[in-house]
Amino acid sequence: MRQIDGRRLLPVVAGFAGGIAAVAAGVSWAVIPMGALLGAAIAWLPGRRITSAGAGILWSAGGALLLWLAGPAGLFQLRASMDGMGDLSRVQGRFEDLVAYLVCVALPVGLAAGLSGRLHPAGLARLHVPRAIMGGGLAGLVGGWAFGRWMAQVDFFLTIASLVGSSSRGVGVALHYVIAVTIGASFGLLFQRDVRGAGSSLGWGMAYGLLWWFLGPLTLLPLLRGDAPDWTAARGGELFGSLIGHVIYGMLIGLVYSQLDRAWLGFFHESDPLRREAEGVGTRTVRSLGQGALASVAGGLLFSIVMQSTGVLPTVAALVGGSAPWLGFVVHLAIGILIGMTYGVLFRRESPDAGSAAVWGMVYGLAWWFLGPLTLFPVLLGHSFVWTAAAAAAALPSLIGHLLYGAGTAVAASGLERRHSRWLLVDPRTAARELRLRRPAGTPSSAVGLVVLGLGLILPVLLTTGALTPPGARSEPRATRHEPPLEAMPWPASAHPSDGASGHVRGPGRSARPR
Repeated sequence: MRQIDGRRLLPVVAGFAGGIAAVAAGVSWAVIPMGALLGAAIAWLPGRRITSAGAGILWSAGGALLLWLAGPAGLFQLRASMDGMGDLSRVQGRFEDLVAYLVCVALPVGLAAGLSGRLHPAGLARLHVPRAIMGGGLAGLVGGWAFGRWMAQVDFFLTIASLVGSSSRGVGVALHYVIAVTIGASFGLLFQRDVRGAGSSLGWGMAYGLLWWFLGPLTLLPLLRGDAPDWTAARGGELFGSLIGHVIYGMLIGLVYSQLDRAWLGFFHESDPLRREAEGVGTRTVRSLGQGALASVAGGLLFSIVMQSTGVLPTVAALVGGSAPWLGFVVHLAIGILIGMTYGVLFRRESPDAGSAAVWGMVYGLAWWFLGPLTLFPVLLGHSFVWTAAAAAAALPSLIGHLLYGAGTAVAASGLERRHSRWLLVDPRTAARELRLRRPAGTPSSAVGLVVLGLGLILPVLLTTGALTPPGARSEPRATRHEPPLEAMPWPASAHPSDGASGHVRGPGRSARPR
């Protein structure tokens, strides 16, 4: 009789214990068997794909998201109402279950699975701790600078300073960068084994940033200030600006870390002439730029269908001082070509097939939805960027266009890349090297796509619904809230919801969620 490896039981125990912690936080008891089920699934199903603690966290986060969709957001609601998923207000009422599934269940299950040595494939490269900490810390510093732009806009540094009992903005800034560097270093420690290229590292960073939004502002921040965490959808909508900041912070961590890690390996590990590629750096870069530019035409045409139906082409034309729809279409294609060129360079050798290319493309399209209409587009029109739920609600139609653009561009670019690389496989001297550099099928990249696209699509829809309507029209969350009206609460001057650039940051005097 085959003996069960005891280490495979660790994720099950972690899921069971996490479910108990979630129940203690006020979530339904059903999370306990769900947590144990998730632990068992992560221990036995992904198998050799869990190559590190970071990969374990992403796999478990994806599994927790699916369980939430099938359970609290789906089947449980179907039992309560024949409308099922169509009743969005009911799903919003189960947002706190999503937070509990990710924070209390997915994180401990993923860490337990990733740190179980028997789940690691044989021959895996050893973790280089100095490289991970130095590269991740510097990447976190860059990401912290970008995130700090929004924090300065809404005076969030004062909230950070209150964690150490200070009211000084300088203390808040210093503490913010300490936290940013620490999270960046943890990214390097968790994902060093999985980072292969700049594009996939960007996806890893986005997923990590999304998870830290659940763990940080929604959970740890109120706990450290002595308050009970507020996991309602209403609170999530108020912190939507912080969500965008975490996504962009994670993107920068992934991009910067991949380049620093690549430079480290190039200087100290891969300088051997036998490791050289068949083509020079300049040749590869120019070819990737050209393939991305050509592929972007397909994605741009798909996106233009959405733009035409929503009537935003005149607004795009305003970037060059015009208003004609045809001019907006030309500007749109030009911008699409530039973004497609960056895709060709960042995601080279990341897609073994068209399906994985479509996933990476949609991840990149989602990234540009956060970067484009919510950040860069208003700045280019002479305004300040607005990271609020209302701004995201107004930009939701373009989200579909960005996903279509990313998928179309990526599939076309992947086809062009595979067509070119066929000749490299003819020579046996270059074939082995080329196959080694490609991302193999069956890596944790599918978990990245599930987490980033799942949360990236659900959160904007779930948290921005009703953002364009008066507060009185919002549905009440599952727990009855007894709070004063917004105008009576102690908001900082620049953090009131009436301020378009506020990001809806609630003031320190907010009452805890009633349990």
